[in-house]
Amino acid sequence: MGARGADTSRRRARGVPPAGEGGTALARLALLALSACILVPLVTAGFRSVLWASTGIAGLALAAVGVWWALAHTGVARIIGTALSVAAPLTVLALYAAAGLLGPALLSSGLLALAVVAARRALAPAFSPCVEAAGTPRHPWVLMNRRSGGGKVERFRLADKARAAGCRVHVLDPGQDVTALARQAVADGADLLGVAGGDGTQALVADVAARHDVPFAVIPAGTRNHFALDLGLDRDDPVAALEALTGGVELRVDLGYAADRVFVNNASFGTYAAVVDDPAYRDAKARTILQNLPRLLTGEAALALRMTADGRRVTGLKAVLVGNNSYGRAMDVAHPGRRERLDAGLLGVVCIRVGSTAEAARLASRPRSGGLVRLSAGEVTIETDTATMPVGIDGELVVLPCPVVCRSAPGALRVRVPRHRPGKPKPRGTATDWPRVTRLALGRPLLRPKQPGRDEGTDAETLAAGAAPSVGPPVHRSNTDRRGSEMGSTS
Repeated sequence: MGARGADTSRRRARGVPPAGEGGTALARLALLALSACILVPLVTAGFRSVLWASTGIAGLALAAVGVWWALAHTGVARIIGTALSVAAPLTVLALYAAAGLLGPALLSSGLLALAVVAARRALAPAFSPCVEAAGTPRHPWVLMNRRSGGGKVERFRLADKARAAGCRVHVLDPGQDVTALARQAVADGADLLGVAGGDGTQALVADVAARHDVPFAVIPAGTRNHFALDLGLDRDDPVAALEALTGGVELRVDLGYAADRVFVNNASFGTYAAVVDDPAYRDAKARTILQNLPRLLTGEAALALRMTADGRRVTGLKAVLVGNNSYGRAMDVAHPGRRERLDAGLLGVVCIRVGSTAEAARLASRPRSGGLVRLSAGEVTIETDTATMPVGIDGELVVLPCPVVCRSAPGALRVRVPRHRPGKPKPRGTATDWPRVTRLALGRPLLRPKQPGRDEGTDAETLAAGAAPSVGPPVHRSNTDRRGSEMGSTS
């Protein structure tokens, strides 16, 4: 198995329960804000506040119905849905204002938001990635894609600056095999592989680096570079990342695999992947999405995905996002937010199974109704009733045979980064668990949360955010591993 089969638990960041005055103070602030959020409407409107709260929930449900009609239908239904999605919340606000409750309603909503944020911060596991000093490589090799990011390589003169730092630079020509170039570089003695380009190119070279246990450096010269963002690199200053080619520090991060395809960010299945398959998507994203969604959500092309994650089975899905670690926000696959860590050893999974007007309304009024499922798992299997399915891997469309097995390779990649990373993510916290918040506020020891995706009876929200395990899951054998010794001996 080579580098991926080695024990990486000692290199992985350790998640520990929150402790100390900081976490306790935040927990007390969360409970205080939650209590005030309930008291404000009670003091203002008495028991009528229950009616007004129900009115607000009904408004959210109607707005969700409007959004569903706008996305899943065309013609008059889309026009009505768009109007409803705007009119419903405005009507609720107007009713609150007429009753003299607009101010208290806004104040109560703000207090609720404060309570949730404080609770999540209080429960955030304190972890510190194991960062090691990196020696100077003797034969660094860098692949540069001139077409990425609108020509960042030439605009920032990255090739000249890398050569001046002693690196061997290969400028990618159209039609060249990225993986073959990286393999040849290792065969020629390269002891560091770097890439100036987009996430798709980064992933291919990262896979070769992981197979040979060679350090990997990211130079954000692409359009989005989500991987660089989550590493804390400044995407607007790719020159600063060149420090990693000759020094910097080293850390271990995970890689994700969908069948035998590597991804550093995510693999998307279902609706989004089908939209990306449309040739018009690149030039007119919003228009293409609106044109395709009705047939994908309710028409003959409506998708029906099934997912099994570490033994848990979910059916009737419209879309599935499988991330290399968990995203803080994942409703928009193209812009899913940030990952606060890349070394938890688990895939972050988000599933959507809203397939009707009623389900859209339930999701808005009851977030835990099952329309949106979030969890973490070491291995995820995606199935359909077709022989193959389109998959968006780091934004690029591929077609893979069904079923597709996704897995995490914990600590597989050695990444060199500059010593100073201005965008290093800060822990945002976990899903709100009020019993644990209460225990923390009272100064009582916290019970260890259930392992994400593994414990029976854990609801979807808790699965999304339980503290990261201190010992990663075993590396599962899947489509990629079945190739045997190729994993560690050949690339």
